[in-house]
Order: sequence, then structure tokens, then C-alpha cells
Amino acid sequence: MFAKMSTKALNTWRLACYPASPVINRIITYPKWRYYATANLYSKDENHGRTTLDSSEIKMFSKQMSEWWDVNGYLKSLHAMNKVRIPLIRDGLIQTSERTLTPLQDKKILDVGCGGGILAEGLARLGANVTGIDASEDLINLAREHSETNPKIINNKPTYYHCTIENHIKTHKEHYDAVVASEVIEHITDKQLFVNSCVAATKPGGRLFFTTPNKTRISQFLTIFVVENIIKIVKKGTHQYDKFITPNELTFLLERNNCLVESIYGLFYNPLNNSWHFTNSQLLLYALQAIKLKSL
Repeated sequence: MFAKMSTKALNTWRLACYPASPVINRIITYPKWRYYATANLYSKDENHGRTTLDSSEIKMFSKQMSEWWDVNGYLKSLHAMNKVRIPLIRDGLIQTSERTLTPLQDKKILDVGCGGGILAEGLARLGANVTGIDASEDLINLAREHSETNPKIINNKPTYYHCTIENHIKTHKEHYDAVVASEVIEHITDKQLFVNSCVAATKPGGRLFFTTPNKTRISQFLTIFVVENIIKIVKKGTHQYDKFITPNELTFLLERNNCLVESIYGLFYNPLNNSWHFTNSQLLLYALQAIKLKSL
């Protein structure tokens, strides 16, 4: 499978994630006015018919139901990502050096765009009280069915709802210690509504975690052209460059909602051994952690 990936392509991939030049290492940003221009058109409590629902995205992911829990299939990189995103969430919520088998016990975590439950089950294994929501009814049913067959979470199964985040917050405002949107926001058109709703679901003092591709040309080349068309480890059409978002743009949306971004890490995926690592470069993908500040 990887024989089709040329040495030049591999070197380009490596350069994007471990650049030698500090000039290359800088974040490529886009103007914030695109979000600010519409920032005051809607109140945080009135969506005026807006939605984060994208029927084409839902249809695409629903078609992957049969492969969702295949750790060697098209979603194997998502399974492997748990090895970096779960520790990120754990360490962001637990401010102690004491280690237990269930460090997230009593923590309420919302997994937005949970799909078939890959991340939700991983967090539940650490003791978290996990709620997963997704706009795909098929994937929610799959997540429920799979949680019944996983003996490692038999006494702490996630709770799943078929709904959007903007509908979920109608009954769950400031309900969660953490809200996670991992590999989700790049599939959302109305990012302002999405971030507003994620923050609204978070308790004051709670954390928000995002992982997503950066909106750079090198990310477009590697994440879409190489990954989907050459080495084909992700299905073609999974990503659309126009929906990508930069760290600065996401930070801006969070800050407008009384949040403070605490950290941003670059992410690197090695397709040769299906592993993820944190890196200094955010040119390809990144993980962002923010805290919702307490109201004055």
C-alpha cells in the first residue's frame, strides 16, 4: 500500500511536520474579519434557523458504518489517534501527579461528533461519564451496539444521543467538565455556531479540546491529495480544504466566547506505522486546549 508513495512525497510529508527552518515553522494565518463580519448578527441564544448539520457529510460518514471498528481499515488512523488525544484530555482535566486506573472518574465529558464511539469508549475506560452526540442516526446506533459488546466499559457505558450540538445545549447548558470535538470542526460549515454551542455546553472553568487539520497549502496537499488519492488510507472526499480552519481563527472564535486558549500542539501522523506524535509544527494538523473562564 505504501509502495505507491514516492520518496519525494514522504520527504515532503516529513518536512511539513519537522521543518528545519523557523520560517517554515510559523503558523500560516488567514484574516479574522471573515468571522468578525458576522459575529454580531446573531445572539448566542438565537440561531435564527442556523444549523451545524451538513447532510452530505452525514451521508458520507454513515456509509462507513461497516468499517468503523476495523482497526486496520480506512479509519485505522482515527483508532491510533486515541493514543495521543486521550492523554491530552486526561492531563488537561487532572491536575495531580497521582495515577489511577480511572483518573477521569466523575468527570462529565461531551464527545461532539462521536461517530461510532471510538473516542467515547476510550474516555469511558478511564472512568469518565461520557456523552456522545452525532447527527448521524446510523452511527449513534452503531456506537450504542458496540458499547454493549465491549467488556472493558461494561459498568460505564457512554450515553449516546442522535442530535446536533446546538440542539443538545437546549437541555445541557454548562453541563460538562469538558467538551471534545476531535476531527469534527473541519466537517462543519457554520463554525461560529459550532464553537458557540460547544462553549455553551461547557461549565465555567471547564475545558474544550479540538483536533483538526490546519488550513495551509501543505495540509491541503498531504491531508487531501496524498492521503486520499495516492496512499489511500482515508476515503476520497473525506476532507474539503474550504472547511479547514487555522489555529488563529479557532482561537478568535473561542476568545469571543469568554475562553482562554491554554495550549496548541502540532500533530504528525506517520502512515508507515500508523502512529501519531506531537510536534512543534502546526502546519499540518493541530490540537488545541482552551478553558472557559468564569463569568464575572
